Amino acid sequence: QVQLVESGGGSVQAGGSLRLSCAASGRTFSSGGMGWFRQAPGKEREFVAAITWSGGGTKLADFVKGRFTISRDNAKDTADLQMNSLKPEDTALYYCAATRWSIVSASSRNYEAWGQGTQVTVSA
Repeated sequence: QVQLVESGGGSVQAGGSLRLSCAASGRTFSSGGMGWFRQAPGKEREFVAAITWSGGGTKLADFVKGRFTISRDNAKDTADLQMNSLKPEDTALYYCAATRWSIVSASSRNYEAWGQGTQVTVSA
């Protein structure tokens, strides 16, 4: 079983930056993809970014392109989300997810393991 723990959330002003990190432990997926999703109050969970095991393939939601980047360090079993130029509408609970398949997917149904989430709050 894979355990995922997110960290790095917090409160920032608009235009600021945060770096989220997801640490995987347990029976990690040796060649699987990882992703980040978010959920704002009263809204459905939405895709933010995903990355293949090798890191050679990434996918970003249109609303974060040019602002967010995703990366991973397989030696450390971590996946990071660098968030720049944050906006108040980025306020949400951010979740890390992992899949056993070597894919880049925006669908939450393709992910088998989820973290508990880390809160990001952006003030105007």
